[in-house]
Amino acid sequence: MTTGVGWEVATAMTEKFTATELTVLRSDLLAGSLADSREAAELLQVFLMGRGYGVSPQAAMDAAGRVGMSGCSIPVLQHELESLALVM
Repeated sequence: MTTGVGWEVATAMTEKFTATELTVLRSDLLAGSLADSREAAELLQVFLMGRGYGVSPQAAMDAAGRVGMSGCSIPVLQHELESLALVM
């Protein structure tokens, strides 16, 4: 019988970004960067590099497109960032 505690720990360990960080980034993207996928990709790169992660420019462009198509939903943004983040 599982109590769910292990799941909570695993979830907390895999999330690299706080809800506040994601909300601020989403606001920045919605404030104009999503209109230009290159600017949105640069914003994703700066966000990740500022937190010590590396990121492929082409992967950031692809992710920016997927985030834009989702309407910049927080779950998609979080998934894309966690997929992009390369430990330096």
